[in-house]
Amino acid sequence: MRLPCDWRKSDVMRARVILCVIVSAFAAHLVQAQQRPADADWPTYNRDLAGTRYSRLTQINTTNVSTLVQAWSYRLRPEPGQSVPAIDKPASSFEMFQQVTPIVVNGVMYLPSGNRVVALEPETGKEIWRYELPEGLASFRGVAYWPGDGTLPARIFFTSLRKLIALRADTGALARDFGDGGVLDLEIPYAGVPVIYRNVVLMGSNFFGPGERHIGPHLTTSRGEKGDVHAYDARTGKKVWDFHTIPRPGETGHDTWGNDSWKDRTGNNVWSFTLTVDEQRGLVYMPVSGPGMNYYGGDRPGNNLFSNSTIALDALTGRLKWHFQNIRHEIWDYNLPPAPGLIDIRKDGKTIPALAQVGKSAFMFILNRETGVPIHGVDERPQAKADVPGEWYPPTQPIPKKPGPLARVSMTRNDLVTPEDTTPAHAEACRALWDKVQFRNDGPYTPWNYRPNGGPPSLAFPGMTGGVNWGGTATDPELGYIFVNSKDEPSTGWIAPNPRYNEKTKDTEFPYVHQSGGTLSAEARDADGRSLGTLPCFRPPWASLMAVNAATGEFVWRVPLGVNDAMADGKKHVGSPGYGGPMVTAGGLVFIGATRDRRFRAFDSRTGKELWSTRFDYNVTAIPITYLGRNGKQYVAVTAATNGQGNNESLHVFALP
Repeated sequence: MRLPCDWRKSDVMRARVILCVIVSAFAAHLVQAQQRPADADWPTYNRDLAGTRYSRLTQINTTNVSTLVQAWSYRLRPEPGQSVPAIDKPASSFEMFQQVTPIVVNGVMYLPSGNRVVALEPETGKEIWRYELPEGLASFRGVAYWPGDGTLPARIFFTSLRKLIALRADTGALARDFGDGGVLDLEIPYAGVPVIYRNVVLMGSNFFGPGERHIGPHLTTSRGEKGDVHAYDARTGKKVWDFHTIPRPGETGHDTWGNDSWKDRTGNNVWSFTLTVDEQRGLVYMPVSGPGMNYYGGDRPGNNLFSNSTIALDALTGRLKWHFQNIRHEIWDYNLPPAPGLIDIRKDGKTIPALAQVGKSAFMFILNRETGVPIHGVDERPQAKADVPGEWYPPTQPIPKKPGPLARVSMTRNDLVTPEDTTPAHAEACRALWDKVQFRNDGPYTPWNYRPNGGPPSLAFPGMTGGVNWGGTATDPELGYIFVNSKDEPSTGWIAPNPRYNEKTKDTEFPYVHQSGGTLSAEARDADGRSLGTLPCFRPPWASLMAVNAATGEFVWRVPLGVNDAMADGKKHVGSPGYGGPMVTAGGLVFIGATRDRRFRAFDSRTGKELWSTRFDYNVTAIPITYLGRNGKQYVAVTAATNGQGNNESLHVFALP
């Protein structure tokens, strides 16, 4: 039905008034931003392109952090009563708000929030503007800021479904000059946060985008979507370059795929939540994951570059500069998750440009970021072999000489819990389990036994979740420390024939699959018979936070991260394995969630002493940030949105009283 002309005129007038209000409010922020200190903002997901998560702000420090109070919060879920299909019936319920990390640029906070992206006043949480998607979800991790090029105004970039979307930073309207009216269809989706270097948008790669079902075809098959990475022009959306993470004929690494196994191979994607750039050298560093199928590689003999490799590419051309393979011939689902953090090292009177690459394998490789050469050396340790038909095992695996493992990498009967760790009954149950099952463990990179041959299940430490997962590192350039959290969670099992594999399914199924061997855990009860839940059978701590001296490779300190509230006093500090990572400040503080005990904590960056904590209704599985408000106050912000109740997932912001 045609609307009356006077209605349409009034509607347009109303929209113009709203737009004027938004622009006026944003202009006021920009005027004040011109006087802001250079260190006041948190302009990218990891604070800077170097991935340091380091802030020079010192107002909140070791002497006063214990007095932090909540200043405001912002509810991430839509208003009560508002129906949003992508949230009401999510494709992946664990990927809506849980990992959201905001940015603060020129005194304005930007973040995704379910089906919308919002700009907020960072001192109050008041909305400046919001953009609502017609379908799908905005990134459940974060957004990126592009300052413009002098002609085009600043933009906010984020991913949704299989699209890259650009908004005007001042109004939240679509940046119509980009892609098709502000939206670019991606060749390969990405669920992380783009990185912008100069006028180039650098992207990782997933097999799904925000609002789609989380899939991992590489877990069960060799075929599927490609894992290649791309870069796009921030002004137009035109593709600038792409890079083949599974090398094609004539490309470096192609000879590491025997039997033409590179063809139509899935995996080797770059699912890191964001990327790292050395602005001075113009290099982007990407952590490449593993190939399909993750647990069996008999059909792909060779080291399979660039799987589980840190690769350095020219950020403007995509040309490979160097690579370092952390793990050869992946069969553990370690699929290298986090982008490295950059740090300069003073060693032997010289300054060495370095990076720290961590991953699920629980090893930290400190590399020269110009060449990829390990700074503290690497040992080539023989790779143990098993009896899986056709499997190919590399002769050796690289193990860094320093630092030592960040989490447990081996297990014997002597490593089982004691009565003093948990309870006498729990310790006894764990010994009985160990003696019954007789797990196989050969230390790092224990291979899977073949079940039909009758051997015990293999026990891989760490398991498929780490070690160190996507949370990565924070680095303090003044102390020269690298901060990282890890957890001890093993995987068990065998390789066995796939009952779904036959002549008709051979293009989508593998002849062999991984089967679980149960858990290395047992129920624990206290002296009164009260259940404490199911606890690990290996000695705590089960999660840790630590600092590594980058110049020496030595641990400075290492402390349990998290508590088990069900356990007796004196035994609670066993560590609580979770997801997330740290950030660090010049005020001498490391802030981190990354546990299952619903706490958010601050530690002394020099000693590892816990100085402050607060408790939420949800766990924190996001990276915290800090910034300076226009009122001169320093704030710390973090999202708590995992495994809670009440539909009250929120961004929480703290300041001194």
